[in-house]
Amino acid sequence: MKNILVLGAGRSSPYLIDRLLRMAEARDWRVTEGDVDPEVAEARIAGHPRGTAMRFDVNDEAIRSGAIEAADVVINMLAPGFQDLVAWDCVAHGRHMVSVSYRDRAVRDLDRDARRKGILLLCEMGLDPGIDHMSAMSVIERVRAEGGRITAFRSYGSGVPAPDQEQNPLRYVITWNPRNVVMASEHGAQYMEAGRIKLVPWHHVFHHTWPVDVAGVGRFEAYPNRDSLAYMKLFGLDDVRTMIRGTLRYPGWSETWAQIVRLGLPNENLRIPDLCRRSYRDVTEMFLPMSGVRGRTEERLARFLHISPTGRIMENLTWLGLFSDEPIGCAGDTPAAMLIHLLKKRLPLLPGMRDLVILLHELDIEYDGARPPERVRSSLVATGDADGFTAMARTVGLPVAVATRLILDVELELAGSRIPTQPSVYAPVLGEIAREGLVFSESVEPLTRP
Repeated sequence: MKNILVLGAGRSSPYLIDRLLRMAEARDWRVTEGDVDPEVAEARIAGHPRGTAMRFDVNDEAIRSGAIEAADVVINMLAPGFQDLVAWDCVAHGRHMVSVSYRDRAVRDLDRDARRKGILLLCEMGLDPGIDHMSAMSVIERVRAEGGRITAFRSYGSGVPAPDQEQNPLRYVITWNPRNVVMASEHGAQYMEAGRIKLVPWHHVFHHTWPVDVAGVGRFEAYPNRDSLAYMKLFGLDDVRTMIRGTLRYPGWSETWAQIVRLGLPNENLRIPDLCRRSYRDVTEMFLPMSGVRGRTEERLARFLHISPTGRIMENLTWLGLFSDEPIGCAGDTPAAMLIHLLKKRLPLLPGMRDLVILLHELDIEYDGARPPERVRSSLVATGDADGFTAMARTVGLPVAVATRLILDVELELAGSRIPTQPSVYAPVLGEIAREGLVFSESVEPLTRP
């Protein structure tokens, strides 16, 4: 019997677990779901005869090591900061790992040990990162085979509410780990445009925005996503003059979130005594300077941030609840913990609502000879089911499930620390998710030079 260990039962896991359990019915597999909250793990398994739920604390070495040793494949759905612990134990016990988190330096450095043990540490295997890498590589390799030379590469991802329904003022809902939303700018960003490298400090990420039109959906705003330049070598695009990986939101998100970042709320280092008993207004007050203490919190914050006290940004901050006198009541003790708690309360995917996932690649291509330059757009737009699986859970979970099957069925014989840029990974995964309805549409247009 093959044993699959899934670590984390958060918002992105329901479709994955359901899919694995259905696969297990036709194979000699067993699925164990581990989460720090055993009741959540039990709910995900839902009494399935091929499933087991367990309490899993990633910081408990004995629990972590024992659970990983008992598995054949470990699926890491935990927050990014825990990936290294999981990867190290997978190498120690000779177990394969499939992870949705970005491959950091510590996991890259395990490449030699993983190869020596013949195991695969496959990271960035969800939606973004994940399907975005695989679909991009598929287009890139096809263009090269046709004799094209890629001069610009832009790739965008998004998870937002579907547009044809009532929206909250921020036009956003939490369908994945809210910590990733709160700390989206913590690493800053860098990208290349027209041969010029652009460096974006963490506190300026949401000031670097530009419009992007998505066919059949509408106009979005983009902001840069982490280190785009790192993917030039990974994608074999060393000669491009534009290299951008970005995130899409409905227009207006960034102008509000930029002020939240500027105020300093996305902070996981400062510890606030008795945070759970304080109010949101109390914490907001803590970030305002001592000078000019007269006036209401709202007025002083507007002056401090140099924004209109009656404008849309202030309306959004008020709606979100930063000036509420309600006790916070969250488990953590940092400003980021408070903000995560607040987003979960104020931006849930309500009953009957559907979410929307977008991936978009734009490639500018030149050819030798008579063929004129062109721009290729490849896009995936997926909508979740009202009161069913979200598009986010489906697009994150399906490629992970397919990769797990390929490993267990010995159809993917790779070893080392990898991301899914090899044809042996992306070709079968893209083929299978396409059969499940996750299909990219493509358009080509002449490229006019300025």
